[in-house]
Amino acid sequence: MKTRLFLILVGMVIQLNGFAQYSTQIKTEASRQLEYAVDLCKYLHQNPELSFQEVKTSARMAQELKEIGFEVSENFAGNSVVGVFKNGDGPTVFLRTDMDALPIKENTGFAFASSVTADLEGEEVPVMHACGHDIHMSTWVGTLRTLVELKDLWYGTLLVIAQQAEEYSGGAGEAIDEGLFTKFPKPDYALAYHINPELQTGQIGLRGGPVFAGVKTVEITVFGKGGHGAYPQKCIDPIVIASRIVGDLQTIVSRELNPTDPAVVTVGSIHGGSRPNIIPDEVKMELTLRYFSDETIEKIIASIERICKSAAQSAGVSDNRLPLVKVLPVETPPVINNAVLAARVNDFAGDILGKNNIIETPAEMVGEDFGKYGRTPENIPICLIWLGSTGADEMNRLRVQGKSPFPLHSPQLNPDYEKTIETGIAVMAGNVIGLLQK
Repeated sequence: MKTRLFLILVGMVIQLNGFAQYSTQIKTEASRQLEYAVDLCKYLHQNPELSFQEVKTSARMAQELKEIGFEVSENFAGNSVVGVFKNGDGPTVFLRTDMDALPIKENTGFAFASSVTADLEGEEVPVMHACGHDIHMSTWVGTLRTLVELKDLWYGTLLVIAQQAEEYSGGAGEAIDEGLFTKFPKPDYALAYHINPELQTGQIGLRGGPVFAGVKTVEITVFGKGGHGAYPQKCIDPIVIASRIVGDLQTIVSRELNPTDPAVVTVGSIHGGSRPNIIPDEVKMELTLRYFSDETIEKIIASIERICKSAAQSAGVSDNRLPLVKVLPVETPPVINNAVLAARVNDFAGDILGKNNIIETPAEMVGEDFGKYGRTPENIPICLIWLGSTGADEMNRLRVQGKSPFPLHSPQLNPDYEKTIETGIAVMAGNVIGLLQK
């Protein structure tokens, strides 16, 4: 066992030393692809499309893949585009980009700002790339162009997807259900980026283990006995019951979970009643739950059901009118980076950027559906990397003023496009070549 471990470590050292000689070539080619990728990014930024509506964006991604030389499958499980590029025998690396934008009115002042509107459930809404998906796509295309130009440095297969509906957590699951990993080569590794305004350009954020939380949505309907507000003794007030439930829900995380096990239970919506002098028959609530382990979310849901039942029974609600707790089927699982893969990415990225520009970032309670690719029966190691997106000068100015960069989903999100994309291309191309190097 010790001999085998020694040989593995020696092999990794030889591989890493071999990779170091490629870093200059990779950075040079990434710089050469920058102008094309930035122009593409500006086009995508000016032409955003909402989740499940990415028709033109999908067509553009398919066109890019065809021009590079990929075998392309369009309209895969909706608007997603799948590409395959074979470069000899070797492992398969999976690269994902997301495509959808958000119903937000842009307020950046960019010359290439979006003025697009779209129909969302019968309402015309403004649309903006306020989560960096325009950068993700441009970096993805630039990375693939770089890899094809440098194909003499690596062997194996690239399986790539431009994925629809990340914001609705629908695209990844639909692609998997459609047979992404059975109809195409099964990946040995899966990689993706997400921009991070809290990191400056030239840096990436990386960690093994939990990166993004899992997300579940719960709907609760609290039943009562309506009547006149002047006669509460003749009623069972569901607003009072719901209020008790809201308060008791706060004890799940603070008193029922291990303090070292992060979780969130937030009541984001509560609706009941129509007039001040009418006690309603029911109240509806909507919750978002955040977690990092299946055991934790199962315990949270069980606690919610117990708390709702107890609050209703204490108010005298009959057994056939107890609260209805519904866990919605749409789920975003946690993103858990494979520790071994993250360590290798750390080494490859360090040769590209320098070790001091690899930042160990904390886990976040936001959701990202990339985690679904790591929970399939194929058991694929995944690694999602934060890509610093705030320019160094802007970051220094904000620090002096005691301010923070505009966050993701802000109408004023203002990344440094050129430096972010250049860093992204170099690092992701470096990761792939590191994993597939000859």
